[in-house]
Amino acid sequence: MQILLKLAYAFSPAEYLASAFIFCCIFFPASLKAQEPPRPEIDINTFIQNLLPIPTEDADYTDVYEALFQLYTNPLDLNQATRDELSAVFVLSEIQLNAFIDYREKSGALLSLYELQAIPGFDLTTIGKLLPFVTVEPRQITLRESFKNPTQHFLLLRSAKLLEQQKGYSSLDSTSRSATRYAGKPWNGYARYRYARAGVYSLGFTFEKDGGEVFWDWKPKNQIFGIDFTSFHAQIMNRGQLKNLIIGDFQMQAGQGLVMAAGFSLGKGSEVIRTTYRSTLGLKPYTSVLEANFFRGMAATFAFHSQLEMTTFYSLTRRDASLDNTADDPDAVVVSSLLVSGYHRTAAERAKHGTIPEQNAGLHFIYKMPSHNGQLGLTILNTHYGTSLRKKDVPYNRFEFTGNNNLIFGLHGDYHWQNFHFFGEAARSQSGGTGAVGGWIAGLGKTLDFTMLFRRYDKDFHSQYGNALAEATRPINETGMYWGLRYMPNRKWQFSGFYDYFRFPWLKYQVNAPSDGHDIFLHSLWKPSKKLNTYLLFHEKHKQRNAPESDANVIPVVNSVRRTIMFNLEYEIPLKYAIRTRVQYGDLRYEGGSKSAGFTVVQDVTRHFPKFEISARIAFFKTDNYDSRQYVYEKDMLYAFTIPAYYDTGTRHYLILKYNLSKKMKVWVRWSQTRYSNLEKISSGLSEIQGDTRSEVKMQMMYQF
Repeated sequence: MQILLKLAYAFSPAEYLASAFIFCCIFFPASLKAQEPPRPEIDINTFIQNLLPIPTEDADYTDVYEALFQLYTNPLDLNQATRDELSAVFVLSEIQLNAFIDYREKSGALLSLYELQAIPGFDLTTIGKLLPFVTVEPRQITLRESFKNPTQHFLLLRSAKLLEQQKGYSSLDSTSRSATRYAGKPWNGYARYRYARAGVYSLGFTFEKDGGEVFWDWKPKNQIFGIDFTSFHAQIMNRGQLKNLIIGDFQMQAGQGLVMAAGFSLGKGSEVIRTTYRSTLGLKPYTSVLEANFFRGMAATFAFHSQLEMTTFYSLTRRDASLDNTADDPDAVVVSSLLVSGYHRTAAERAKHGTIPEQNAGLHFIYKMPSHNGQLGLTILNTHYGTSLRKKDVPYNRFEFTGNNNLIFGLHGDYHWQNFHFFGEAARSQSGGTGAVGGWIAGLGKTLDFTMLFRRYDKDFHSQYGNALAEATRPINETGMYWGLRYMPNRKWQFSGFYDYFRFPWLKYQVNAPSDGHDIFLHSLWKPSKKLNTYLLFHEKHKQRNAPESDANVIPVVNSVRRTIMFNLEYEIPLKYAIRTRVQYGDLRYEGGSKSAGFTVVQDVTRHFPKFEISARIAFFKTDNYDSRQYVYEKDMLYAFTIPAYYDTGTRHYLILKYNLSKKMKVWVRWSQTRYSNLEKISSGLSEIQGDTRSEVKMQMMYQF
């Protein structure tokens, strides 16, 4: 197995390209020409913004964006797609999913996407949302034919740079206490190549360098192959009993995410119903530039027959980590924390790059009931670190993972009965801690949907690759109950909301006692026509935290309330122009203490022309301090994602130009700037900028072969 892994990944960028060339020479004829994508481009930023209108401070939606991007570039074949795969698009309700499966079983394979109009409950609005993510293959083509007709074949290059100088790039000052500076240039770089056909094969490379990182570094033992971050995958799908084979970087999603979750988790947002269920999607290539929480090696899924599948994989990668000496043995070294930022700009950051090896071996069985009404699954994952992990010895870390090996296994299942969908998963880690999640979704007629979810994660439940629904960022030390309701009296109106109660039985970071809280979300949508869309939402979260600015030896825990109110209006004439106006208010209040409030007003405009497109924003914001910062989505280049925090008092504006040089080549240029009224310097440490202005320029080129 290790020999195969070395062949699969432990090679240089030059060997990368050589291997890719050989692969192409064997399988791709010299006269091969790719087709244009059969679907128009969609704004994935807007799609995510409608699902999660209020970004949270502790969430990173890059994986969500990447999963949707992968789904868009590799659309589901409606004649082969499973119910779980269709559910993961977050477009179809339980009643619509039932109607589609019933139609396909009775009528056979679809011949055209136009057939969707014949399925009961599928209106034009739903079909329009679904079309970017699906396709229809009336017949199965051979592997040789598929290589001649890829659905995706492109090269994407991007670079960006801050125009103001950060302290990390300045000359050393003899009067300064800091003697550290960034080693590399201030620009960042990104490159991605993809050759794929949906449901058949995929070959891709991704390279990324952050600003401040050296352009070239060579440490094969640390899996550093020139560019700071490199990723590669080769995938073959649906070849008889071999359903999936991936060599390189990949992720795995099974059950409700207690053991393995591939990143596509919406969490709590305006999609109050479907967010409670996690689809079993199996193996997926990893193409993101987040430099942690993925597998690197070889994985395969085998179908023994139509009802039983087995997935097995082995991964050998290296993790960024902070090392420390133990108190009882000064010569012994332990890992005090695993790092996920991906920054390697200074000597200290580079010393932590790929510090410790991590091995993962996984196994997943899934049994699909003959009636197609449900499935049962078993998941096993063993994680082994080359160095023992031991977090800082403080009370809130008392039950955190310690050691170098963690074995976790889980059982999951779901069952459909009429318009009710029941699901759950239970897991146990090597420590003896358990996690469990269970719930149901009900389609109570054409206008009403309801869901409920219960979760319980022990304080010593350790799941390195789990990402089940939780208030915290990990499924540990939490119990909770979630209720969601959506009412659609007609096509113009939609009302939805959720209530979530959560409790943390043990201490947490900056919470010196067991605590609890609740979360309320209300959303009202009015869409009188295809052109006009407006919504109003209210979000209030009650949570216990350490009292700010307390002088007590043991800081007391007090209640805090964070509230957000937003009004959003959009008007669009397709292929001509779009206008969006947003007003957002938010505050944070501590019981018996301080209060911080802020608001922002945002105006977006997009104008389409035959060969180019211009998008612009002007925003004004005012907050009392950083506690009341406002997170607002921004339009970015294709396949890029931006959610900055607006704080203090100032303005934010950007301008994006997209130009089609030809049918095959497109270019983007983006300029953005934030001006603050009350700041003399921005940020701190090596990221500090002297002055009140922060500007960035970004450029991108995409060539479709």
